[in-house]
Amino acid sequence: MPNMKKMITTGNLNLKIRTYCKAFTVIFATIFFGGICTAQSSATEDFKPSTLNQPGQEYPQVNSQGYVRFKILAPKADSVKVSLGLGGRGGTTLKKVTDSIWMGTTEGPMDEGFHYYHLSVDGGTFNDPGALNFYGSIRWESGIEIPAHDQDFYALKDVPHGNVQQVLFPSKSTGTSRRAFVYTPAGYEKDKSKKYPVLYLQHGWGEDETAWSNQGHANLIMDNLIAEGKIKPFIIVMTYGMTNEVKWGHMKEFSIIPFQTVLVDELIPYVDANFRTLANQANRAMAGLSMGGMETKTVTLNKPEVFAYYGLLSGGTYASTDIKDKSKVKLIFLSCGSKEKPDAIKSSVAELKQAGFNAVSYISENTAHEFLTWRRSLHELAPLLFKD
Repeated sequence: MPNMKKMITTGNLNLKIRTYCKAFTVIFATIFFGGICTAQSSATEDFKPSTLNQPGQEYPQVNSQGYVRFKILAPKADSVKVSLGLGGRGGTTLKKVTDSIWMGTTEGPMDEGFHYYHLSVDGGTFNDPGALNFYGSIRWESGIEIPAHDQDFYALKDVPHGNVQQVLFPSKSTGTSRRAFVYTPAGYEKDKSKKYPVLYLQHGWGEDETAWSNQGHANLIMDNLIAEGKIKPFIIVMTYGMTNEVKWGHMKEFSIIPFQTVLVDELIPYVDANFRTLANQANRAMAGLSMGGMETKTVTLNKPEVFAYYGLLSGGTYASTDIKDKSKVKLIFLSCGSKEKPDAIKSSVAELKQAGFNAVSYISENTAHEFLTWRRSLHELAPLLFKD
């Protein structure tokens, strides 16, 4: 019995020691975790919830430098990683700081603007339950916003706002009704006699017709420009480019013909019949980001009688020899981020100007292939469209 008593006492002592150590580990991790992250990443401890968090959610958080901190509840996980990495590349591996909580901070600041991300939990792909979701990468992804120093141009302000409405238009070529979103500027409903030019604006690969409104804030950019008197009001039409039927790495296999048919033969006639448009080539523009730029280039070259203004946003370039009738083109706008291939954009525009085209280049400073590049590009493009 004494031996048994000694064993019980020793067992209780071991249990107390383990409990104390575990509690100390939790307290240490909770108190000093921020300091550990700061030591590793030099992040300033002024983190605030992301503006794109789910209602009431504290994480993810962003600090004044652009670092992002994550906190994930995953009690049974063995590993948790966030796809969001420095500059949108790589990833951030989270550490388990309690029995249930995983935390981590990006190794460096992110580029300003919007970024997609997701979680990898024990190899499975999941969205962050703390963040809102946006359609990108052919799935609904978590989104985070790194406040930009020039974010005022797409901020929600106390100005007259236009309307973004969903329309379903018949498509005989695909045997179904297809969806588009149409932005009409403030005042569209008041003056029933006024007609407007139209910009057909395309998303990139992996995205859909919601991207330019949700991720791009195209409507707010337009509202603010119109309120400032910097642009002639126009309609924007955004529809699905049918790009996601092609897997990444196989873009050369993409055929423009099905989408071109939907756009030119079905959507444009529908828009002209149901909205007050200036229904002619001189008052019609097409632009797109990334693969939407590739679509824009192909369609505008195939159908020069349809569009007069061309915009490729991180979407390639034109050569003067691509265009058979210079008289039909009122503007060629080419843009990209400074972290992409700005020299190619500048060289193309210089060659186009030499050939007598009205060509404009725009380079978004300190951004790559991402939505701040394209928000800024739209902000620069819009005032150049539909000038008398």
